[in-house]
Amino acid sequence: MVAAASMVAAVGTVAGMLSALDDDRDAERARPAAAHSTVGRPLPVEPSAAPSTPTSAPSRSRRPAAPSRAATRPAVKPKAAATPTRLYRHADSQVLDWVAAHPGDPRRAVIESGIADRPAAVWFADFSPSAITAHVRAVTSAAAAQGRVPVVVPYTIPDRDCGGASEGGAPDLAAYDAWIDRFAAGLGSGEVIVVLEPDSVAQSDCLSAGQRADRFASLARAGRVLKGADPRAHVYYDGGHSRWNPATAQASLLDQAGAASPKGSDGIFTNVSNFQRTGDEIAYARAVLADLGGPASLGAVIDTSRNGNGAPADGAWCDPSGRRIGRSPTLRTGESRIDAYLWVKLPGESDGCKGTPGEFSAEYAYELAR
Repeated sequence: MVAAASMVAAVGTVAGMLSALDDDRDAERARPAAAHSTVGRPLPVEPSAAPSTPTSAPSRSRRPAAPSRAATRPAVKPKAAATPTRLYRHADSQVLDWVAAHPGDPRRAVIESGIADRPAAVWFADFSPSAITAHVRAVTSAAAAQGRVPVVVPYTIPDRDCGGASEGGAPDLAAYDAWIDRFAAGLGSGEVIVVLEPDSVAQSDCLSAGQRADRFASLARAGRVLKGADPRAHVYYDGGHSRWNPATAQASLLDQAGAASPKGSDGIFTNVSNFQRTGDEIAYARAVLADLGGPASLGAVIDTSRNGNGAPADGAWCDPSGRRIGRSPTLRTGESRIDAYLWVKLPGESDGCKGTPGEFSAEYAYELAR
């Protein structure tokens, strides 16, 4: 089944701007994750939070472009000592703005505790070559100053979303390569998780064979550039999700995009902006990694932001009702080859049916978090 990930958090120069603290308030310690040696440094570990009830079903989705505010926080010199052990919350996000502006709203407490205080990624989806280094550095330096791990999402590949709701990106691959160079220059030297170009591999069927080969060459280059700029960067490639491409087919695409090479890859990500059950994604990610080959160091990160009730049975992808937030983000999953559960899509940022695409919807956020 061909299916794209659902509409993403607001995508401007920096979008879905909530990266977060690990939620320790309802956390329970998972059994230690099975160790696998890594090229470079392994992800730091932290306590995992209590899981929500998972479920699953087929889903089709898209990801729209929508404006968002850029991160302009001044760079802070990273701390030299301790290895970060927690995920970082960037202080600029639509949900935090809403919480601050609505102190008397009866939904506020649920949205604040269920979403605003939890981790999600920082998206960079606006092609702005002159500003991207500073925007990335604003996030990574602030995280390093706190000894925490940011999650960043480069999202400007040309022909993004195959001309769908999130169409856009760099004008061509040469411009994209230069943008990635500038993106990498902002990473600094601290731990950082890079979710590289959602949909770029799984949703490449709109390209000709030559165009796909060129895209995959740029993605492979991007991984090498990112890890070359910051050896403590952990770069993950687009694995789609468990109801999209078969594992063998997805692994073949990923191999062509450089995801099997530890010089540019730490593995794959799955379920970005989607709703598939965590258990299904674990099994799928392991199957993809097995077919991909490469060193045993390769792992996977899974987006659990909205999969608490799994995907709707009818395959609805646009702000479907009855969904719930999923497992809290953590760097300790207790699962072999599963490096992290992350909130890549920020819950509450609309797919376009319960609000403007990419904009925060208090109604949908409350439905997901209550």
